[in-house]
Amino acid sequence: MPYAYPWSDLVARYKFGGDPAWAAVFASLLLQVPDVRTVLESLQADDWLVPLPLSDQRLQSRGFNQAWELAKALAQQSGTSARADARLLLRIRNTPPQAQLKREARLRNVKGAFVVDPLRVQAIPGRRVLLVDDVMTSGASLFAAAQALRDAGAAHVTAVVFARTE
Repeated sequence: MPYAYPWSDLVARYKFGGDPAWAAVFASLLLQVPDVRTVLESLQADDWLVPLPLSDQRLQSRGFNQAWELAKALAQQSGTSARADARLLLRIRNTPPQAQLKREARLRNVKGAFVVDPLRVQAIPGRRVLLVDDVMTSGASLFAAAQALRDAGAAHVTAVVFARTE
């Protein structure tokens, strides 16, 4: 979906208004997109559905991780056998918000911000991972998260987002 009216208002309410119930609605809409359904159906029981992690500070201020709520709803509604896990990928740096940064600055801002949990890195080699987030602007955060997963040995990393800015 383009990140425009009415979706931008609904995503903002979801993300900043403490309304995680929107995750089920957004997941239902995503599952109507054939490519999303195909990716979810291709995941096996030893593959992963991973939300983009928030920093501890953002998680505390919002009260929930909107990407995790969306990942759980996608896993439940799609019936995938892949494991949804909010602690496999960790955000190890609290970065400034990306909103006002240009693409190059965004890439620098999130470089090295994500790692696979060192105690669980053995679960990644050869696995497929579906990264989940609510909105993609430049793709810098998803790129950095995917790089951490590839560095840990993931065979294939794909991302799905509910909305994309123009």
